[in-house]
Amino acid sequence: MSDSIVSPGTHEQERGRRTRKNNPEKTREDILQAAIIEFVQQGLAGARVDAIAERTATSKRMIYYYFGSKEQLYCECLVKLYGDIRKTEQSLDLESLPAEQAIRRLVEFTFDHHDRNVDFVRIICTENIHYGEYVKQSPVIREMSSLVLQALGNTLQRGVQEGVFRAGIQVIDLHMLMSAFCFYRVSNRHTFGEIFQIDLLDDDIKQRHKAMICDAVLGYIRA
Repeated sequence: MSDSIVSPGTHEQERGRRTRKNNPEKTREDILQAAIIEFVQQGLAGARVDAIAERTATSKRMIYYYFGSKEQLYCECLVKLYGDIRKTEQSLDLESLPAEQAIRRLVEFTFDHHDRNVDFVRIICTENIHYGEYVKQSPVIREMSSLVLQALGNTLQRGVQEGVFRAGIQVIDLHMLMSAFCFYRVSNRHTFGEIFQIDLLDDDIKQRHKAMICDAVLGYIRA
């Protein structure tokens, strides 16, 4: 009879292995979530696959099995983060709203998404440090992002037909206008907040800024 002792942690790890084996989609999602945290905290160069494995109680071998390399895992994180915002944009049902109300809904969503998803903002900052190298490798991101431009363009056209928007607005310019403010107030909240002594996390300031960017966008496109 063996006198070895099996620790409770061993049973937990075994259950985890069985769960991963039975649910590969969940395993992949768990790895992506852990990887996003690691890339946000350490950047692409500093991120370690060992640390990602520890966060998911899995192995480097399994991570490489699903994603091939650290760089490919990073690219898939970008796809996931862009995919999350694009999927939600498609669910806003802009077509059912009057054009002006649809634009306001899209701007408010963009503001709230950036405010609530700091990891998205930070990893996009990391990707820009790398000159968009990994976005270039993912046509999926471009395809997903073209859908929001199409929806925005359709809404603009409806607004022109309704007589509430002026003609000649470049869709990409409008998208940049609404995205830029929403992104900047998150990406630069610490430096901007410290220099100008403003708390960008304050709820009253958030609501003021949300109303401001809505008014700015609508003021730019109104007939």
